[in-house]
Formats: sequence, C-alpha cells, structure tokens
Amino acid sequence: MRLYIGSDHAGYQLKNMIKDFIVEDDVLDFEVVDLGAFNEDSIDYPDIAREVAEKVYENEDALGILVCGSGTGMCMAANKHIGIRAAACTNIEVAKYARAHNNANVLCLGQRILTDQSIVREIISTFLMEKFEGGRHARRVEKMDSISQDSITKHS
Repeated sequence: MRLYIGSDHAGYQLKNMIKDFIVEDDVLDFEVVDLGAFNEDSIDYPDIAREVAEKVYENEDALGILVCGSGTGMCMAANKHIGIRAAACTNIEVAKYARAHNNANVLCLGQRILTDQSIVREIISTFLMEKFEGGRHARRVEKMDSISQDSITKHS
C-alpha cells in the first residue's frame, strides 16, 4: 500500500521522524512517498496539501499524512479537494474513529502540538492499521462525498 506524506516548514522535522518510523516498522507495510518539504525553508502548506491530496485521490487504496505546525491548516487545505477526508488527530482515539467511522484517507498532525514521539507513533499506527467499519457509517461518508460533488456542480 502506498502512503504519501508531506509537510510545510513547521512540520518538516516531525514528517522526517514519521517517514523513518514507517520505513523501519515491521508491521506497517507501506511504500512511503515523500512529497516535500525537503528542508525547513518557508513553504505554503496548501501547496503540499494539494500534492498529497491529488496523489491520494489518484490512487484509490493510498493514504496520506500531512504535517504542519498545528495540523489544522493542512487539514483545512486537504479537505478542499474532491475525494479527500482529512482528519486532524491529536490522540489515538480520534485516529481510530477517523478511520473506522469516517473512512478518513489523510491524517493531519501538528508538530507544535504533538511533542511526544511515542504518542505520534501510536496515532500513526492506529490510523494506518484501522479499517473502515462500513455499515451505517458508509451512508454518512457517501453524504460527505456528495457535498463535494454538489459544490462543483453548483460552481461550474
């Protein structure tokens, strides 16, 4: 399974830690594709969010991880894209339900918010390993996705 990751300058260090963690983990079987930032020079988070969102959308089974200072900006920018259900997760329980109930396909994290690397690892593992429950949740996810489609139709 492919995992696209990206960050702005404020999330650069955490993104690199995440990349190393996933590559070195024996349980997480993901091909990691880093879409930037590639240094700590200032970069606009919507540009990186777009890169990751487009790749996740193009590759149906792919997931994404975005990192900025708080996780909020990346989440807001990613959710502007069709087919993206990004969730800013600050703990393990939120990560679990984002995947199980909302079928989130992009995890957003904040380097300034999540300072405990062991918690970050647990959030990531939970998000990547949790499966969508479907059932009653599928109807709700379909409604969310239709909002994006309706918005395009109205503004075209």
